[in-house]
Amino acid sequence: MADEHHGPAAVECTDLVKRFKSGGGADPITAVNELTLRVEPGSMVAVTGASGSGKSTLLHLIGAIEQPDSGSIMVDGTELTKLGRAGLTAYRRNVGFVFQRYHLLPTLTALDNVIAPVMPYRVRFDRASRARDLLAAVNLAGRETALPADLSGGEQQRVALARALMAAPRLLLADEPTGNLDSRSGGAVLDLIASLREDFPMTILIATHEQHVAARCDRLVRLHDGTLVDDIDLREGQSAEETLARVTRLHL
Repeated sequence: MADEHHGPAAVECTDLVKRFKSGGGADPITAVNELTLRVEPGSMVAVTGASGSGKSTLLHLIGAIEQPDSGSIMVDGTELTKLGRAGLTAYRRNVGFVFQRYHLLPTLTALDNVIAPVMPYRVRFDRASRARDLLAAVNLAGRETALPADLSGGEQQRVALARALMAAPRLLLADEPTGNLDSRSGGAVLDLIASLREDFPMTILIATHEQHVAARCDRLVRLHDGTLVDDIDLREGQSAEETLARVTRLHL
């Protein structure tokens, strides 16, 4: 189904720093502080930490939504900070984004919401056909004409996931993708993200404060005040219960 897909992306962040201005003339807030992180192609990494630890900012930097103040981000050997506007636009087309708030367009059907990201571009596939296939992949076959208001939260997040896959991304960035869902719907969305890796080979980073989400990933990195404080391989043959207990002890 991929268009120009060349396999999962490798990500390498080195000495990454991002600051935001604060009000009242106070010192800037350092959201990401000299962070170095290497992500293997095809891995599924949980980025964890308390609120304000820098999880979302890190994903926004890797996705080129935000620009770092210093440091470098290499994706398959391409240095993002050296790309101009056109280069960054082209890069973002190979990145899928899933957010806690689904950001669906309320007047568009599920099918048209999935198609929307590629409408401005010339593509080598039939947009409607791919969108239907993706909705079927996220278990929404038959709901193509439904408006967002007619879908549950879990269904809306699945539409958002299908939309993120529309351009066959090599990198999927999910920012608290289950944060607005109940445990059952959140678990279903997480199951989908994990299973879709087989059909859509990609590297996945999930920012989350939820232990059960982190426990499903291959690797867990934990941030504190924008600094990397834990980096744990979760693929050591432990059961889900043992993994969850291990993650829980980290006080996400």
